[in-house]
Amino acid sequence: MSLGLDNCSGRRHRPATRVGKQVDVQYTLPVVQETRLDTARIQAARRVIDPIFLDTPLYRCEALEPDLGCTVSIKLETANPVRSFKARGTEVVASLLADSDSRAVVCASAGNLGQALAWSGRGRGLDVTVVASRFAPAAKLDRIRALDASLELVDGDFDTARERAAALARYHGIRLVEDSLDIETCEGAATIGLELADTVPPFDTILIALGGGALATGVGHVIKAQAPEVEVICIQPLGAPAMTLSWRERRVVTTNSTNTIADGVAGRRPIPAVLDDLLLVADDAVLVQETSIIAGMRMLLDHAGLVVEPSAALGIAAILEDRERFAGRHVVTVVCGSNIDVDAYHGWIGAAPHRTKMTGAQNQTTETRTTA
Repeated sequence: MSLGLDNCSGRRHRPATRVGKQVDVQYTLPVVQETRLDTARIQAARRVIDPIFLDTPLYRCEALEPDLGCTVSIKLETANPVRSFKARGTEVVASLLADSDSRAVVCASAGNLGQALAWSGRGRGLDVTVVASRFAPAAKLDRIRALDASLELVDGDFDTARERAAALARYHGIRLVEDSLDIETCEGAATIGLELADTVPPFDTILIALGGGALATGVGHVIKAQAPEVEVICIQPLGAPAMTLSWRERRVVTTNSTNTIADGVAGRRPIPAVLDDLLLVADDAVLVQETSIIAGMRMLLDHAGLVVEPSAALGIAAILEDRERFAGRHVVTVVCGSNIDVDAYHGWIGAAPHRTKMTGAQNQTTETRTTA
């Protein structure tokens, strides 16, 4: 496929593609010039985030390299009490609420944000309510309850939960935390970028899971500010492409449904302000097959000893589908979460080959579950 050159940014990107009849272009956004993120606030965020979530392991994983054909380093965001990067943002949110008159907060979550907000809120005496889909992984929902948050389940997907959380916030007059829209969630995640910016030896490319956009915009902001030569590549499942399609078209594109095992990044309605931020920092956004995600999870288990959720394997999946692109590079992939349903995990991994050398053309989409 030929590459297009955007006349506004000068940045090369792949032309937009449509996914069946799911895509529904809503409106065009102006080309943005400024970001919502602030480097001084990101640096200040480190001072309020519990140290248990900071300075997470970063290491070269040589065992992955023969099958992937490039130097691979892992930034491990799962070795903490909530097993994801999300608490970096909720720690900032909770610290601000703890100093305010309002002690109640509500959020929608696919599972990880809810756990993180529950953890951060419990330690500061906040009243936390989490709204989630009843189809979310049971392990994530059980952990939210165990952290003393109130949990309300809705029929539908994450975007349905977003609508319900917003309604609860309006009705009760309490703080709504919206992942990626609330700048604290982005700037908390951006502290990962601070930890990566001074990496020795330096790296060429960073691979970041793309869902709502907090992780990608936060880390991308710091990397582009401090190491602009590093290529920032965002990855989504082919079955949940809304933000990637929006990035490619430079306007919000929504989808009617999602069809992926990577529930943590399965949004249908990108937030315009977050897309604005993403357009400033992402060099590329790619879509990967379900089979590649599963193969990436298996590789991280076999070669790195890591049990991860599907969203955390998106970076490895991207390399598997385009080895030629990454050959000879030093790539960092952010392993962003490990909250997984054990039975589902065994089902996926048990079906995956032990050694996988796939190309994009060899992959076939695996249909798993459609949320609507």
